Amino acid sequence: MGIKPLGSRVVIEKCQAEEKTEGGLILTSSAKEKPQMAEVVAVGPGTKDEPMELSAGDKIIFAKYAGTDIKLDGKEYTVMNQSDILAKVE
Repeated sequence: MGIKPLGSRVVIEKCQAEEKTEGGLILTSSAKEKPQMAEVVAVGPGTKDEPMELSAGDKIIFAKYAGTDIKLDGKEYTVMNQSDILAKVE
C-alpha cells in the first residue's frame, strides 16, 4: 500500500455495488446505488484532539458524499476524515 494518511484521515476501499436486485433484475451502472460500506485500508496516527479509533481491516459505514476518490495502481480508494465515518460494522 503506497498511501499513508496524515492526521485523523483514513483510506478506505468501497464495497462493490449490487449487480442484481432481490427480484433478479440486472442493474445498469447508472442504476446501481453508490455503496456506503467499505473496508479501512490504512489509518493516520490521529491527532491530540481526535485520537484514531479505527484500524486497517475494520468494516465501516460512511457519510454518502464524504471523502476524495483517488486511483492508485489500478485500484480505487477514498481518503476521508475519521469524523465522516458514521459507524463500525462488527
